[in-house]
Formats: sequence, C-alpha cells, structure tokens
Amino acid sequence: MKFIKFLIAGIIFGIVMAKSEAISWYRIQEMFRFQAFHMYGIIGVAVVLGVIGVWLIKKYNIRDYHGNPIVFYPKDKSIPRYLIGGTIFGVGWALSGACPGPMVVNIGYGFFAMAIVFLFAIVGTYLYGVLKNYLPH
Repeated sequence: MKFIKFLIAGIIFGIVMAKSEAISWYRIQEMFRFQAFHMYGIIGVAVVLGVIGVWLIKKYNIRDYHGNPIVFYPKDKSIPRYLIGGTIFGVGWALSGACPGPMVVNIGYGFFAMAIVFLFAIVGTYLYGVLKNYLPH
C-alpha cells in the first residue's frame, strides 16, 4: 500500500507517453530520419523540465521520499565516454523503436513483442553491473 503513489505516477506517465505518441514506433523512426520535429519537441520539453527540477531540488534542498538529501556529484567530462554510451543507447533505441519508458508502456498496451526488447534491456543492465568495474567511468 505504501507504494501506491509510485503506481499512480507510473500510470500517469504511461498515459502521457501514449497520448503524446512518444510510444509510437513511427514517431521514433520519423525522429531518427529527421522527418518530423514531434519527438524532438517532447525530448526538449523533458530536458527543460529536468533542468528546472534539478534547480528546484538544489535551491530548496528537497529530500527523497526516505528523507535523505538528494546529492548531485560532479562528473568527469569525458567526451569518448558520452559518445560511446550515447551511440550504444541510440542504436538500441533505433533498432527496437523504443527507449526504456515507452518500452514498458508498449507492453502495457499489448504489444508483447516489446517483451523481448525488455528482456534484453534487463540482460544489458545486468551485464553492465557485472562489467562496470572494468569500464571507464
């Protein structure tokens, strides 16, 4: 019962993703082919909201739901790291037609082929956990 707020947030997220057509394979392909601005607009709004959210967290020292402070650690700005990671993520996104959020929403909508993509996303996450000490960070 204590996680009901997260379930409600997930349902709202899924509705927003579906209504904005961000779960549409066609919209994602349009984006990667530079044929439409739709997905770039959605991503741009998400980036702006994320920046505002981080600013509010820092300004008002907002804590997480356990009461712990939210800390933003400075990261080493390594261009190759971002290029390699972004390329791997982008190739997976382009081949599957979905990033992690829409992937789960598509399964909820009954597109069960996305379960295969979800399975391999879990496998990839597991492999990262196994190999992270050997990767540049």
